[in-house]
Amino acid sequence: FMNNCQNYNRKLMRNIFMEYRIEYSPNSENHLRKLTTNQQVIILDTIDKQLSFQPDIKTRNRKPMRTNPLAPWELRIGKFRVYYDFEKIPKPIVCIRAIGIKERNIVQIGNKEIKL
Repeated sequence: FMNNCQNYNRKLMRNIFMEYRIEYSPNSENHLRKLTTNQQVIILDTIDKQLSFQPDIKTRNRKPMRTNPLAPWELRIGKFRVYYDFEKIPKPIVCIRAIGIKERNIVQIGNKEIKL
């Protein structure tokens, strides 16, 4: 029953809001490969749910960032961070730039520690 509701809600969202295509940079694909299969599934599912519609709306787990070398937006998924950018014109696209694991003030992306 719940799957039917979720599918209905996604169909409704497609009619109301513009749907964004999700693209992954080569770096972000490498970052994903370093994670376990379970972690990859959680991250990919959340990206699809959170960023397919209205990726530019600030929420509890999604926020614009201060100027940094990664990306202008961050999606929080537990200890994981997804850094992304988007454009509305000419076609709505979300580009995933980096995926990392945050421990306190340090984010581990690939084999590098990044202080934000």
